[in-house]
Amino acid sequence: MRVALITGVEQEADAFLPGRHDRLEQHGHLSVRFVRHGAHEIAVTCCGVGKVNAAIAATLLAGLHHAELLMIIGTAGKLSDIAGDCFVIHEAVQGDYGAQRPEGFAHFTAGSWPIGVAQVEAFRAQPLPDIGLPQARIVTGDSFVECPDHSMRLRDGLSGDLVDMETGALAQVAQRLGLPWAGIKATTDDANGESAGDFQTNLLLAARRAAEAAEWAISLLR
Repeated sequence: MRVALITGVEQEADAFLPGRHDRLEQHGHLSVRFVRHGAHEIAVTCCGVGKVNAAIAATLLAGLHHAELLMIIGTAGKLSDIAGDCFVIHEAVQGDYGAQRPEGFAHFTAGSWPIGVAQVEAFRAQPLPDIGLPQARIVTGDSFVECPDHSMRLRDGLSGDLVDMETGALAQVAQRLGLPWAGIKATTDDANGESAGDFQTNLLLAARRAAEAAEWAISLLR
């Protein structure tokens, strides 16, 4: 299988099969590392932070690598009290797509017409082989969450377990291209007032936790 693997931060990409590559290529601002893992050919890149960067990288690698699976790994903030520190993503929604109304923000499915009755349908991931990790629903937005009140709104309004800045965009690209997608995320912080410091402190450990899980899951793909 040809897998396009994307991260938002360099440390997350470097943690996957560290130091290994068959070849390196540069495509615009994207450095792409090609590596074989078991029977699978994987193109690894750090897209940079945010939804636009993730969408660009996912679209580019889908064509460049003729990807059969788009996958995102790395770190996330935790919204809910779900147990664990590393998760297989089974659903993704975008938390900043919708309509701003006098009574507040109305969430809509990303890409849908944001008028009328507000409703959100999650992008569903392709199941990965069972590696013993719990499943989580992730909320994606172009804001780093350092506010417990906003964290609570994402948790309660969108049933979010985790929050990040890329997964929902990759999932939307996958749907538009008719490709399956998957994700594994390890948590660095609780999406609150301590998030910036906690993220920096826990980045390397969480990045490697997610990368190891992804290495294992990909090795089991058939």
